[in-house]
Parts: sequence; C-alpha cells; structure tokens
Amino acid sequence: QVQLVESGGGSVQAGGSLRLSCTASSTRYCMGWFRQAPGKEREGVASIVSGGSTKYGESVKGRFTISQENAKNILYLQMSSLKPEDTAMYYCTASPYRDSGGLCDTTKGRSYWGQGTQVTVSS
Repeated sequence: QVQLVESGGGSVQAGGSLRLSCTASSTRYCMGWFRQAPGKEREGVASIVSGGSTKYGESVKGRFTISQENAKNILYLQMSSLKPEDTAMYYCTASPYRDSGGLCDTTKGRSYWGQGTQVTVSS
C-alpha cells in the first residue's frame, strides 16, 4: 500500500507557473503525474523512476519538469508557461511498470493514486 497526498494546485493566469507536490509513503515505483479535464480522457503528464530517468507527455514537453526528493519521498511537478488547456485535476501516481512510451503504466499490476489537486489556468 502506497499513500500519496498532492498539494500545490490553484488558479493562475496563462503564462504563469505552479509547482505541485506529492508526499508519498514510498517512491520505489514509477512515480508519475496524470491529469484529467472534464469530458476528456485521462492523460499522462510526466514520470520519473529511480535513477532519475524522466518522460513527458507531448503536450507538456519543454514546459513541465518532474523531479523527486528521495530522502523525503516527495515528488514535484514544476509547471511553467501554463495554458488554459492545462486546466485539469492532477493526480500523483505510483505504478510498478512503465508503458512503451516511458510514462507510468497504471493499467498493469497494482497502481496507487492520490486524491488529486485542481489546476485552473485562465486566459
């Protein structure tokens, strides 16, 4: 069992920045961020594994940075140059596998999810 608690969401204007945090009871997994906007499919945003290898969804490449503070089991998502289309509920996840694209695969094995934190970007 892995407990995940996100924080750091909020409202920001387009072009602004936010940093999300996720406190985890363990980070010995593929750690990732997913998001889901109303009426849209869930989307993989970023992932990181032990050793520091990272992967990003195409829509956030160059704007978002995932990082991990292993000593404190904290996962971060630094979001810059935010756009209205980034508006969504953001979830922290821990998964045993990565998919073929390198993002965490939440469909295989047992994955864990946080409760989510809302990010709203206004134009």
